[in-house]
Amino acid sequence: MRVENGKVASIHYTLKNDAGEVLDSSEGREPLAYLHGAGNIVPGLERELEGKDVGHSFDVRVDPEDGYGVRRGDAQAVERSAFPENVDLETGMMIQAQTEQGEIIPLWIVRIEDETVWLDQNHPLAGVALNFAVEVVAVRDATDEELDHGHPHGPDGHHHH
Repeated sequence: MRVENGKVASIHYTLKNDAGEVLDSSEGREPLAYLHGAGNIVPGLERELEGKDVGHSFDVRVDPEDGYGVRRGDAQAVERSAFPENVDLETGMMIQAQTEQGEIIPLWIVRIEDETVWLDQNHPLAGVALNFAVEVVAVRDATDEELDHGHPHGPDGHHHH
């Protein structure tokens, strides 16, 4: 079975930046399961996985435009008092904010100084070229529920609800 839209593909991967530093890896963990065509992974990697068979291994470089995007704007300072007191804030943490129009946007904490929290709309890997070493370890048909929800469930995905 090949990787194509509507299939759940499971991959092992190692992600490095251009300096060769490992940024993430599935080594020693379960493979990453994703629903192909649903935007579960960065577009450049998903495009390269299209049509690959189980057992296929390859290396691919994904430019920022096809990864987590190019960096836009700078971090913004927000007073610590704007956050609930019972929440432990940490650098690198992703939070969600809601615009006046009701749109949910992800923000990352990039720095915490005394009573100031610096938030950035850019993903931490925005502007970074992504170098993947990938192996396709399984491909299966997605269930109707997975297709409806836009992501895998079950033994090689996750449950929610």
